[in-house]
Amino acid sequence: MKLTVWTYEGPPHVGAMRVATGMTDLHYVLHAPQGDTYADLLFTMIERRDHRPPVTFTTFQARDLGSDTSNLFKTACQEALDRFQPKAMIVGSSCTAELIQDDPGGLAENMGFDIPVIPLELPSYQRKENFGADETFFQIVRNIAKPCKKAKQISCNLIGPTALGFRHRDDIAEISGLLSDMGVSVNVVAPMGASPDDIAQLGAAHFNVLMYPETGESAARWMERELGLSYTKTVPIGVGATYDFLNEVSQITGLNPVVDAGRLRLPWYSASVDSTYLTGKRVFIFGDGTHAMAAARIARDEMGFAVVGLGCYNREMARPLRAFAKDFGLSALITDDYLEVEKHISEVAPEMILGTQMERHIGKRLGIPCAVISAPVHVQDFPARYSPQMGFEGANVIFDTWVHPLVMGLEEHLLHMFRDDFEFNDAAGPSHHGGHAPVSSQTEKTSQPESVSNESSDVIWLTDAEKELKKIPFFVRGKARRNTEIYATKVGISRISIETLYEAKAHYAQ
Repeated sequence: MKLTVWTYEGPPHVGAMRVATGMTDLHYVLHAPQGDTYADLLFTMIERRDHRPPVTFTTFQARDLGSDTSNLFKTACQEALDRFQPKAMIVGSSCTAELIQDDPGGLAENMGFDIPVIPLELPSYQRKENFGADETFFQIVRNIAKPCKKAKQISCNLIGPTALGFRHRDDIAEISGLLSDMGVSVNVVAPMGASPDDIAQLGAAHFNVLMYPETGESAARWMERELGLSYTKTVPIGVGATYDFLNEVSQITGLNPVVDAGRLRLPWYSASVDSTYLTGKRVFIFGDGTHAMAAARIARDEMGFAVVGLGCYNREMARPLRAFAKDFGLSALITDDYLEVEKHISEVAPEMILGTQMERHIGKRLGIPCAVISAPVHVQDFPARYSPQMGFEGANVIFDTWVHPLVMGLEEHLLHMFRDDFEFNDAAGPSHHGGHAPVSSQTEKTSQPESVSNESSDVIWLTDAEKELKKIPFFVRGKARRNTEIYATKVGISRISIETLYEAKAHYAQ
């Protein structure tokens, strides 16, 4: 654990909150100091949930450390049981409370409740949020699930969706529809929407669909071993992966795959003349391991992009991602340091970023368009409309999300090219405001300096060269600037003119 302005994952108890908040009739009692009580902020504001998360905090303060904090925890457990009357309870500590070693699990177990009380051992200083969600769900399944009679109709469980997950709500609907078309019913969705009673019935299904390995693989492996439930290995994000997923379900069930691809737009566009503008676009991909690998496959095989960087922040996915990246001729970037990610993006100078909300901010600073493909995300990535990532409709959503920034980037480039035109210059004003030009300020009337200094270099850009540089598309302009400055330094030029700009271009084109 280290101090940072941004972080890709919270501590593991946040992962436990995601499981608890997604479930019903389950309560989470968290031993935490005042200041660690931010569950409401996460789930009601960011995810727009219409009810408060089922989390009770002990909320001890500094003065309580000199007394018996264990009694505070037991009181919080009893009050939570009396008030919410859950069918099961999970208990644990936040990272700060872990230091005082009160043993919430042992304390709650000795209180003699007549419901399952599941202790969580989440090492806050070694592991992070996705591990916390995966371990919490595994412990719930291990303590509650049991063998039971199979349903007559072939059915499955959807495993892995949680609260605060990236498009999990809509992915559940999309995959349920695909399975229904094949004649496969959904027995239980867990943890999202499941109660402890539902967890007890997981064994009635014939197999599991593992939707998100980050938050469900441990439970899926346990159910395969203890309940005889095999699980799917393909995550159906993208056209090709969705076909592969349906074929995998067909092999498990013996049912014929039913494919309704009539609503797909991506394959048609990828084969059209209009798509040639997108072919070969250089993209950098970063997110959680599952979504990053899915995005890389879509980018290369379905959109015709060139993947120039690939990485993830959750180290649990490092091994499969490294193996996957080799097929792209890349060395995977495994880090949870956003500054390292920004440095890598600057070096490879992509034309587009596919990442998290962190990369969206990085893209703004570097002038590179970014589409969000993975958590962590902010409120705008929990849309009110139906917007899955999985299945055929998910492929359409992904297509829109990725293509629009590039198309709008082309428009921005054209506006830059024609910025000296009477209609498109900065003083013309927006066309939808009636075309009235704003009154020029005194500073705008002043003439431009003859040269523009660059703080990061010893070279100086002459005004004409700076103006010419702006005609280069914004998504490669940074790379053109850096290459020109490197060339100028190498040949001993201190003032960059238009001639120097084109000499550098010719040099690097060799």
